[in-house]
Amino acid sequence: MKKQYVLIGLLALVVQFAQAQFTLDGEFRPRTEYRNGFGSIIPDEADAGFGISTRIRLNAGYSTDAYKFYLSFQDIMVWGENRQILPYDQNNSFAVFQAWADIQLGEGFSTKLGRQVLSYDDQRIFGGLDWAQQGRNHDAALLKYKKGKFMADVGLAFSQDYSNPTGFQSVGTQYSTTGFFSYKTMQYLYLNQAWDNFTGSLLVLNNGFQKYDTDSNPDGVNSIQTIGTHLNYKKGKFGAAANAFLQMGDTVDGAYLLGLDFTYKSSDKVTLGAGLEIISGNDTETADSEAFFPLYGTNHKFNGFMDYFYVGNHANNIGLVDIHASATFKLGAKSSLMVKALNFSGEQELASGEKSLGTEIDIVFKKAFKGYALVAGYSQMFANDGMYELKGVTEDAAADMQNWAWAMLVIKPKFLN
Repeated sequence: MKKQYVLIGLLALVVQFAQAQFTLDGEFRPRTEYRNGFGSIIPDEADAGFGISTRIRLNAGYSTDAYKFYLSFQDIMVWGENRQILPYDQNNSFAVFQAWADIQLGEGFSTKLGRQVLSYDDQRIFGGLDWAQQGRNHDAALLKYKKGKFMADVGLAFSQDYSNPTGFQSVGTQYSTTGFFSYKTMQYLYLNQAWDNFTGSLLVLNNGFQKYDTDSNPDGVNSIQTIGTHLNYKKGKFGAAANAFLQMGDTVDGAYLLGLDFTYKSSDKVTLGAGLEIISGNDTETADSEAFFPLYGTNHKFNGFMDYFYVGNHANNIGLVDIHASATFKLGAKSSLMVKALNFSGEQELASGEKSLGTEIDIVFKKAFKGYALVAGYSQMFANDGMYELKGVTEDAAADMQNWAWAMLVIKPKFLN
């Protein structure tokens, strides 16, 4: 009798799969890092860091004509963080990375609800931050529209962190999670139109951050608006991309980000790039900050891979002028080498009057094999006087070498497709 029930269940599953599409895939991504000045100047007396972390993910997707469902579990394991035979994960890093449903509403409209990655354009303001082992996600509701080469997203979010479902009334909707621009409320409009060789987008974003300096309105927020555009042109061997964003609000006024990048494919094996990015810094003579911060983008992608700027740091600071050039070489059918040089200076002067910060060199090698890939990189910072002052380490106390090296294996098995 039990066998009959199992058979009936299997037949029901077959019928379901015949009417829908189910996918199951994963990711195994160990990364080794040698850190000797990653993120900041390392003093000579400090030891370099070395360690290995692994990201694992299990992703399941299910789609029908009416809706799509996606679920992604992840864990980040640092090798050796748990003592032997420990009955639990010491760093408590297991998490639901994504869990959303995308429901079709008809006539090009849909709504996407739940924990999800928000990624637009070159990921300057919204990005998945895939480089970080933990990635970046948002708990949000989207109303989406798409027709031909035009798309529009309206996003809404309201964040809470109460742990007692019956006891949160006494504090209203006060949101106590802080750090890394964790917002209490978010609303945005994103528009994108594509043509044959040109794509343009518009982003209007409002973030509300919990106020903690008043008892009269414990549910109040400080609001920051970010408005701007991303433009992308590509024809033949030439490409150009531009960013222009402005920030204003209760705590910031007149902050801006301007970026322009060019690419040229000089041959089948060589692509050259050059660009400039200017990010406004803070004038201490004004009450509100004039320093722009790129909020929820994949900031590791910009301003050098050593993460000296805007990766959990450099907020409300002197800003940045980043002039860079790169060359990408196709070494074979499945391998490439990228070399990039970046020169940094402050958009505002430091207390000493210094603006020059230094130069960074980034090198990344990629090699794809059958079913997996190897990625490795090396970066070195050549700091100027301004960088030592900015990071609070004197040149005499700093290590002679400021560098970072890493290697990463990427395996993404597809169990069901």
